[in-house]
Amino acid sequence: MTVLAQQLVLGLLIGSLYGLAAAGLSLVFGVLKVLNVAHGELIMLGGYGAFWAVALLGMDPFAALALVVPAALVLGAVLFLGLFGFVMRADEETRIKNSLLIGFGLALALHALAVQLWTADERSIPTPYGGAVITVAGLSLPVVRLLTLALAFALIGALHLLLAHWRWGQAIRAAAEDWQAALLTGIDVRRAYLLAFAMGTALAGAAGTLVTIGYSISPSIGLEWTLKALIVVVLAGLGSMLGTFTGGLALGVAEAVSAAAFGGPYREVVGLVIFVVVLLVRPRGLFGR
Repeated sequence: MTVLAQQLVLGLLIGSLYGLAAAGLSLVFGVLKVLNVAHGELIMLGGYGAFWAVALLGMDPFAALALVVPAALVLGAVLFLGLFGFVMRADEETRIKNSLLIGFGLALALHALAVQLWTADERSIPTPYGGAVITVAGLSLPVVRLLTLALAFALIGALHLLLAHWRWGQAIRAAAEDWQAALLTGIDVRRAYLLAFAMGTALAGAAGTLVTIGYSISPSIGLEWTLKALIVVVLAGLGSMLGTFTGGLALGVAEAVSAAAFGGPYREVVGLVIFVVVLLVRPRGLFGR
C-alpha cells in the first residue's frame, strides 16, 4: 500500500506538468479553433530559455519564470501575427487543416533550429535543493516537484481569474462562444485571438521551465509533450482551465498506477488507451462545456 501511495503522489506531481502543458493548447484551440501541433516545441523553447537564464545570469531556476513567461508571451504574439493569424479568415474546418500544416512546419523548423544551436544533448538545471525530500506519513515528497506543483496550480488559477474577471479575459471567452456576436457588441475579436494565443504560448514557456527544473530538456521532447497535451485536452474537454489541470493530474495518476501494476513501459500505453476510450464514450471530455 505504501508503494502504491508513493506512486499516486508521484503521479500527481508529474500530472501537474501535464495539466499546465495542456492548458495553453486548450486555450488556443478552444478560442481560435486552431490546433497548434508545435505546442511541444514551444515548451522545449521555454525549457532552453530557463536553462540559459540560469547558466548565464545565475538566476534561481524558479525565478527564471519571470523572464521566460514574458518572453514566451511576446513570441506568441509574433507567431500569431506572422503565421497563425492568416488562417483566422477561413471557416472553422479549413482553419484547423491550415493550422495543422503551419504547426507541423513550425515544429520541424524549431526542432532543427534547436539542434543547430544547442546540439541534441539533454540538459537539466541543477539546484542546491534538488535532492531535498520531505517525508510525510512514510511518503517521500521531493521539494522541487512540490514547488512545481504549487507553481503550476498558481499559474492555472491566475489564468482562470484572468478569463473570469479581466475585461479582455471576458472578451476572449465571448469570442470563443460566438465570434460574430462578440464582434457585433464591439469586441476587437482579432485582438482577443492575439491575446489568447500569446497567453497559450506563455503557459507553454512556463511548462518548459518547470520540466527543465524537475526533469531534463532536449530538442526531441516536443512531440512527446504535444501528445501528452492532446491526450489531456481530449480527456478534460474544452471550456475549463481548472478542468484541464484536473485532467492532467488524472493522466499522471493513471500512468503512475499502470507503471506500478504492469511495469514502466506500459505507462505510455495507458495514455493512448484513455485517449481512445474518452473519444468513444464522451467526445466532449469529462469537463467539456
